[in-house]
Amino acid sequence: MEQVDVVILGAGAAGMMAAIEAGRRGRRVLVIDHARQAGEKIRISGGGRCNFTNLGLGVDRFLSKNPRFALSALKRFTALDFVARVDAAGIAWHEKALGQLFCDGSAKEIVAMLLADMGRAKVALWLNCTLGEVRQEAKGFVVETERGPVQAASVIVATGGKSIPKMGATGFGYKVAEAFGLPLVETRPALVPLTFAEQELAWMAPLTGVSLPVQARAHAAGKPVGPAFAEAALFTHRGLSGPAILQVSSYWREGQGVRLALCPDLDVGAALRAAKAANGRQTLRTALAALVPERLARVLAGQVGHDESAVATLSGAEIERIARHLQDWALIPVGSEGYRTAEVTLGGVDTDALDARTMQAKSVPGLYFVGEVVDVTGWLGGYNFQWAWASGWAAGQVA
Repeated sequence: MEQVDVVILGAGAAGMMAAIEAGRRGRRVLVIDHARQAGEKIRISGGGRCNFTNLGLGVDRFLSKNPRFALSALKRFTALDFVARVDAAGIAWHEKALGQLFCDGSAKEIVAMLLADMGRAKVALWLNCTLGEVRQEAKGFVVETERGPVQAASVIVATGGKSIPKMGATGFGYKVAEAFGLPLVETRPALVPLTFAEQELAWMAPLTGVSLPVQARAHAAGKPVGPAFAEAALFTHRGLSGPAILQVSSYWREGQGVRLALCPDLDVGAALRAAKAANGRQTLRTALAALVPERLARVLAGQVGHDESAVATLSGAEIERIARHLQDWALIPVGSEGYRTAEVTLGGVDTDALDARTMQAKSVPGLYFVGEVVDVTGWLGGYNFQWAWASGWAAGQVA
């Protein structure tokens, strides 16, 4: 039987970080993953450039039954701490909008950095290895694998969530938690495109590929749900996507609506009045096309009942009604694209069952949960990677 001090289930961001830290403490560490390569989700992230952290970290950027749970790890291993490692590895990076940090080159550089650090820490790595039962015995834990059982004093579960199953996501970590009696918070897809009913898609289909900056927010019973996100929205053949919509999806629930301000930084009423004064003979559709993409202007003009109306015929009250329609456009999604395209999984191992400083299960000494498998989900923009680095780092200090 293979014997180590720490066995880590999952060679993703959180698992590799935990392995590096435990290995640096002189622990004998083994990382096991069923994937053929380590860091698969890192490789595809950020359009292949890995949005590896965000400089705007705050508790309000995370969703959880207890959002403050993440603070301990995030304060002890910060975004700047990870940036220092990136710099030390000679990886060039740049900052985009909203504090997002990306590699100048390839996400593969981040994976290579982590693998190199694991090598220097003498961490063993078993890839393409299926995991089986995890059980506790007198001398610690035994993890069954297709290569045979592994005995360890500590087990760190870093298997991620259910998102992107084509990359091997299975929800295995949740089964481990349940086997040891740990409670789970209901899981659901997050950072995911929203879908619409066929009757809605009839008018949305011609808009496929249209993208524009918006302010988006989930709504329920006429009241806002969660924060508003001022980013881009993208019309797809199934509904809505783009950064603003992905952000809203984490707060949206079935039966709720989404409200969009299509010109968030503009007084639409004033713009239409100016268009009327400058050229009253132009159609509303033409006037709107100066504010939003032409295909969308055509749809909006039809929705407000003025397909071919000249702006000269519009009263002041009518202009204000049209402006409200653009700035508070109510849409009702029927669902999401699900785990197939979701970037992360909401919910997971209940934080009440874990020690916020160490990520150890309170009722099972030696058993740790880190990263996406825990009920901590960040906004789009590098927050989930920072949670992975920080939670993995925290567990690696003590496991």
